[in-house]
Amino acid sequence: MANENSGVFSDLFNAFGTLAQNIADTLGNGVTTATSIVQTCLDLCATIVTTTANTAIQLIQGVSTAVTTAITPKK
Repeated sequence: MANENSGVFSDLFNAFGTLAQNIADTLGNGVTTATSIVQTCLDLCATIVTTTANTAIQLIQGVSTAVTTAITPKK
């Protein structure tokens, strides 16, 4: 009799342990996915900022060249 009860409790314990492990794995995967999404957004934002800064620098250089050309005396 004791072995039968032990088997039932063992089965319940194993089932609960498997459930807890599955929940932990799911949460871990969720954190990994969230981290990946955040990293992708940060990379995208960095690219946008860098591209915007480079475009602004090119625009300033173009305006500077145009102004310099306009005020340089003609020969």
